[in-house]
Amino acid sequence: MPINAEYLGPAELPEIIPVFPLAGALLLPRGQMPLNIFEPRYLAMVDDAFRDGHRLIGMIQPDVTHSPSEARPVLFQVGCVGRITQLAETGDGRYILELTGVSRFKVVEEMTVLTPYRQCKVDYFPFIDDFTARKGEEEVDREALLAVLTDFLKANNLKADWEGIEAAPNEALVNALAMMSPYGSAEKQAMLEAPDLKTRAEILIAVTEMDLAKKRTSGDPPLQ
Repeated sequence: MPINAEYLGPAELPEIIPVFPLAGALLLPRGQMPLNIFEPRYLAMVDDAFRDGHRLIGMIQPDVTHSPSEARPVLFQVGCVGRITQLAETGDGRYILELTGVSRFKVVEEMTVLTPYRQCKVDYFPFIDDFTARKGEEEVDREALLAVLTDFLKANNLKADWEGIEAAPNEALVNALAMMSPYGSAEKQAMLEAPDLKTRAEILIAVTEMDLAKKRTSGDPPLQ
């Protein structure tokens, strides 16, 4: 796991964290998410994360269908906190960084703060299994997952590093495919909130099969 800090349980994480609302973004424990940070409020968030020493940012999706305000959308109740494990300055005022997922969290309440970015009080205990690497991966139907991946790649004229895929443990494979999947916020949120790795894989398989069936019926062109 490419992370220097080792988190053994919820008590080792801060109760209040900065959150980065981003639609369609899915971060999962031990997964890596690249981010291009350019808005001043999120540049300040990154600076503060380093100043505070924890280098943690909570990724969470805005619930746009239930948001009266586009400027300050309602947040989904579950997100995933990640630690900044890579950071580069671009020279034009941006940060290019990578987050490594630590644990999912449930939002307890959004705090009233003076910072330009939003902060939430969160609870990690509902997802305590996230602190155990590869928990439940023996229950994943790897054969079914690889079969639907093969169909997806073929339907969209895409290629993959099969050597790397076949060498990947089930947890890394399921989470990487879920994070990279081209589906919408609702599907991404369902995969995030899945109670275990087996269920997450089943959701990914089901969503992909529905997408493939829809394309076959409608004659939609492959993804570009």
